Amino acid sequence: MSIVITDLCKSFGSTPVLQRFTWTVERPMVLMGRSGCGKTTLLRILLGLESADSGTVTGVETPAAVFQEDRLCPQLTAAANLTLTGHGLTPQDAERELRTLGFTDAELALPAARLSGGQKRRAALLRALLCRDAKTLLLDEPFTGMDAELVEDAVAATKRLAGERPTILVTHDRTAVDLLGWPVREV
Repeated sequence: MSIVITDLCKSFGSTPVLQRFTWTVERPMVLMGRSGCGKTTLLRILLGLESADSGTVTGVETPAAVFQEDRLCPQLTAAANLTLTGHGLTPQDAERELRTLGFTDAELALPAARLSGGQKRRAALLRALLCRDAKTLLLDEPFTGMDAELVEDAVAATKRLAGERPTILVTHDRTAVDLLGWPVREV
C-alpha cells in the first residue's frame, strides 16, 4: 500500500502553495520545508479537509492524524482520550503507553484540560499512533512543545508504533529527524 500524489496544485487566492507536487510514500517519511510552503495544506488535502485545485491523490486509507493543535477532549483524562479510537485499546494499554512518554499516575487522572501543552501533544501523538485500524498516519509537527528530553522518547514511540505503515511526518525539528532516521523530502 502506498500514498500516491500526482501533480497536486493548490493556491490560496493568487498565492500558489503546492505546484505540481508529486510524491509516492510507501513507508514512513519526513516532509520538511520553510513555513508557508504547503506542508500542512498537503496533509489537510490528504485528509479530505481541503480540496486541491488539480492533481490526484490515492492510497490514503483509514488515516489517523496529529494536527498542530492537540484536539483532545478536555473533559477526559489523557488515557481516556487515547481509547476514543474504539479499536480495542484498553485503558491499561493507554496508561502504559503514556508512562513511556513521561506521564505519572497523577497526570493520568487529571482532566486533559489541565495537562501542559507538551503533555497534550504527547497524548495526541499516541492517540494517532495507537489507532490499530489506521493504515495511514499523517503527523503534523508532532514533537512541537515537548521538552527536549521527552522528544527522544516520543521519537522512539513513533518509530515503534508507526511500523511500516505509509506515514508522512511534517516537522522543522532537525534533531527529531536525525533520531527518526526516516527518509526526508524537502519542499
